Amino acid sequence: MIVAPWFLALSAAIAMFVSGGMMTGPAVSDTQEPHAARLIDGKGFAARMTQDIAADVSAFYDRHHITPGLAVVLVGNDPASEVYVRNKALQTHRAGMRSFMHMLPATTSQKELLGLIERLNVDPEIHGILVQLPLPAGLDPVVVTNAIIPEKDVDGLGVVNAGRLALGLPGIVPCTPLGCLLLLHHYVGDMRGRDALVIGASNLVGRPMAELLLREGCTVTVAHIDTRDTASLARQADIVVVATGVRELVRGDWIKPGATVIDVGISRVTLPNGKTRLVGDVKFDEAVKRAGLITPVPGGVGPMTIACLLRNTLDAARILVEGPAR
Repeated sequence: MIVAPWFLALSAAIAMFVSGGMMTGPAVSDTQEPHAARLIDGKGFAARMTQDIAADVSAFYDRHHITPGLAVVLVGNDPASEVYVRNKALQTHRAGMRSFMHMLPATTSQKELLGLIERLNVDPEIHGILVQLPLPAGLDPVVVTNAIIPEKDVDGLGVVNAGRLALGLPGIVPCTPLGCLLLLHHYVGDMRGRDALVIGASNLVGRPMAELLLREGCTVTVAHIDTRDTASLARQADIVVVATGVRELVRGDWIKPGATVIDVGISRVTLPNGKTRLVGDVKFDEAVKRAGLITPVPGGVGPMTIACLLRNTLDAARILVEGPAR
């Protein structure tokens, strides 16, 4: 079974986006407080990634007269998911790829959903398939995700790609952890010997993020719902990646001075004046005073997730059309 190689999803991406003088350093505001952490500019990084991906898509078309196609499936009418899916479609078009949207009602049966995935699996115009999670009640996300053939599993969540990641074999890497790693490579550099804490053990982010950090030579700890004293673990960590879905869980005094903080979470809160704003899983106003580097919310990890989805789709198209790299 052929899947997109690890070095296509990671090493080549790092070489392309981190080297070559494209980015010479993190963007830091001149008005930033003297003792505040430097902000990790995920939005700018992702925009430059997308530009380079668009150039690669054009070169791919010149070679094969084929435009990579990404199919995104959304079941139900969750407003947040609808906005996110439409943004994915917009970014796909900006990168010069084709976007195929499948908006299904919440009443869709598992049999109907699996039938659609089966058709997409054999459609030569589709090189990547993504089913937006979470799914409505009654649909099994494990069964649905694993119905996507590994070659088109551009979210890297199927058991084949997840197993290959765990074993250090070629495979498609989940988009959000890959985006976090690319930011760490650019802003931190060599991570060998660093103490890293991943807060959250989901299959979507936490577990694959821990595997990626292990590959970088970090000493990795994973904190989860049963961890007794996550704050103490965080105070020892050089790198903290937080993906819990619990808004502002991590407080400033959890952060080791000078540590790098990657905040994957995003939640919308209502302010006393009735307006809303987005916050992460880290109490930013506190953590920014202790960290050395930190991702803002929004503008940090979110744009990187979509950029890595585009990169995975192009890599999948290369494998499906050109065969595995040798």
